[in-house]
Amino acid sequence: MPYTVALTGGIGSGKTTIANVFAAFGIEIIDADIIAREVVEPGTPALQAISHRYGDRILNPDGSLFRARLREVIFRSQDEKSWLNQLLHPLIHARTRQLRMQAASPYVLWVVPLLVENGLQKLADRVLVVDVDEETQIARTLKRDGISPEQAKNILAAQATRQQRLAVADDVIDNSGAPDAALPYVAELHQRYLALAATKQD
Repeated sequence: MPYTVALTGGIGSGKTTIANVFAAFGIEIIDADIIAREVVEPGTPALQAISHRYGDRILNPDGSLFRARLREVIFRSQDEKSWLNQLLHPLIHARTRQLRMQAASPYVLWVVPLLVENGLQKLADRVLVVDVDEETQIARTLKRDGISPEQAKNILAAQATRQQRLAVADDVIDNSGAPDAALPYVAELHQRYLALAATKQD
């Protein structure tokens, strides 16, 4: 299993921007959100199980998952959220492990927005937190997603707090400044991770 750095952060923190810089250095990115979408693509057993439980109302006309409606269902019911997690988490973990085993770069960057919420930090060799203040998170989310301030605050409330994320961090990137302000530190971290990965291989 290659050396794995888990990257996490709250909504609007700029995780994708930071991950793209690591990708530019030739590091393979394993994105938990992409995997989560893959396991419920049309024709998959997981999507069939979801549509069997909730009916065709949970599907778009093209047969894909109607994500907004599913979010509404699980937001209202902890039992339904637990059912969905029990269905999807093993599939996501299996696919993640497969991609980690296949990775060819010196280390892999595993992007996991809900790392802390799901207690996954122990599955990584190192945890990198992209950190910004809540005001910045809300402003960026409103601009990017076009949702209401109340919706943005509800999303933040459902995620781990800054303090909870920082408590598990080995490294922290302050990403509250300009888009390219954190780039020099990312380059520094890249060199550190290369050295740590080499030590693990030895």
